[in-house]
Amino acid sequence: MKLRINNKLVTAEPGQTILDVARANGFKIPTLCDHPDLTVKANCRVCVVELKGRTRLVTACSTKVQEGIEILTTSARVKKSRNLNIELLFAEHVRKCPDCTYRYDCELLRLAGEYGLNVSRFPERKKNRKTYKFANAVEIDGSQCIDCKNCIEACHELQHIDYLKMEGSGVNQEVVPVIDKKTACIYCGQCALHCPVAAAQEQYAWTDVEKALADKNQIVVAQFAPSIRVSIGEEFDLPYGQNYEGKCYSALRKLGFKYVFDVNFGADITTMVEAEELLARLNDKKAIFPMTTSCCPAWVAYAEFYHPELLPHLTTARSPHIHSAGAIKTYWAQKKGINPKKITVVSIVPCTAKKYEAARPELSYKGKPLVDHVLTTREFAFLIKKHQIDFKNLPEGKGENLFNPGSGAAAIYGASGGVMESALRTANALICARSKKPTCENRLEFKEVRGLAGFKEATINLDGKKIRVGVVNGIGHISKVLPRLKKYHYIEVMACPGGCLGGGGQPIPTTRAIREKRLAGLYAIDKSRTLRRAHENKAMVDYYDWAKKNGLTKKLLETKYKKTSSSILKIVRPSQGAIFRFLPTGR
Repeated sequence: MKLRINNKLVTAEPGQTILDVARANGFKIPTLCDHPDLTVKANCRVCVVELKGRTRLVTACSTKVQEGIEILTTSARVKKSRNLNIELLFAEHVRKCPDCTYRYDCELLRLAGEYGLNVSRFPERKKNRKTYKFANAVEIDGSQCIDCKNCIEACHELQHIDYLKMEGSGVNQEVVPVIDKKTACIYCGQCALHCPVAAAQEQYAWTDVEKALADKNQIVVAQFAPSIRVSIGEEFDLPYGQNYEGKCYSALRKLGFKYVFDVNFGADITTMVEAEELLARLNDKKAIFPMTTSCCPAWVAYAEFYHPELLPHLTTARSPHIHSAGAIKTYWAQKKGINPKKITVVSIVPCTAKKYEAARPELSYKGKPLVDHVLTTREFAFLIKKHQIDFKNLPEGKGENLFNPGSGAAAIYGASGGVMESALRTANALICARSKKPTCENRLEFKEVRGLAGFKEATINLDGKKIRVGVVNGIGHISKVLPRLKKYHYIEVMACPGGCLGGGGQPIPTTRAIREKRLAGLYAIDKSRTLRRAHENKAMVDYYDWAKKNGLTKKLLETKYKKTSSSILKIVRPSQGAIFRFLPTGR
């Protein structure tokens, strides 16, 4: 069909919205609540346009195109209404810009500046709203919420957790957590990833990190996760899915970190533990199946609360950043002659739940956390911008020599299916090495478990033994798998859509199209590596053997989890501190 936008003739397909067609033809229409992961709600009303001959303005995100219509995106009526809507949104959104990690990227703030608006025209009607803090991972600040409901929909439609709801009506409506015995937060951060104004956001730790960096008595080291390298560039208008690990090393050193490590090294440790456990279970007639991955802390939190009967199925392997931190504070410190008490480890990860994970007592060593602070991708980018580091033009740096940037199998940990494929590569190779059969197929790639489908399944042949595997891509798909768990030997579960590359701490926006580009970037890194399987990483195997010989398997390589009866919630009123604390039993 044919129609006009600002007097330009354009073509469109039936079913497209005005916003779709405008974007496809280079017309800029501002939006806040629109997100391709979610249903169209037309709540913010920033995308209003005028249709010639119509009395009322319409929202471009929700209005389907029709043959012959004429659309105006910048008429006087549109500008007046759009500007007023943005000013009214600022009446809902209390400005905390100086302390907000989103301030360099805030679309609401950018629009106010672009249109020259008076953002103080109306009183801040939500200034006395509470903040809800979910453990130390995520928070929702009611004083900044613009009622778009994206967080509620992400929690409901994407994750099927239903921990958030809208309470009240009219001007008194408010996003609040559901506090009952049947519901708990899993700290995944998808609410924050889909919030357009940082009302839902990670509980930031960058201030603590800056204090640590300023402490001359501490040796502050950083380690960054596999998916960081293919997503951080988006924060600086660089191409999607490209590998910027060299610039990550340089940026972290410029921020003041004395040593920088790649969590890929820790991912290879996780793979070794997981592959050996898988083989042990396959050779044990009394073993519990399926074995499931446990490196996603949001999945672990889900299992602990919603399905504690699944906890014996979880592999004992710790997650990659906990593994590498353990290696840093023991093996590396010993080799370097450094007092471990002086080492502060900072993890840069795509995940909000990792903040919660790092503080878990099950993952400590000698009563102290192995990871001291956790920053999301967004916090990392914020610090780079805050310190005016020119990320685009940074040289390619390198990490600490004693460790290495890991195998190709470690790089794909950031993608849905990557953890399983990494373990299968090593498990298959170990089987072939032990069997010594010339007919044993020593496979390198397991493409059956790749991709962004909600659930993938396959039958894998390991030297004549057929095992059934499944990959859950996003916790919202787990309910479909639970009734038929007994069919499988091995299942990977990642709580966030796409796995870590779609984690709650990743750059905003994160959409399926962006996740696909990040995915391609990780597999490109894998292809480029000389070492593509964890057990081929000699430096990692040296540490792995050292930990076993020194009786540190249970303390550094493995862990166990237990049932919980609730999530952790703090409710904070402005200037009053915590007034309510809801703690799980037994922790």
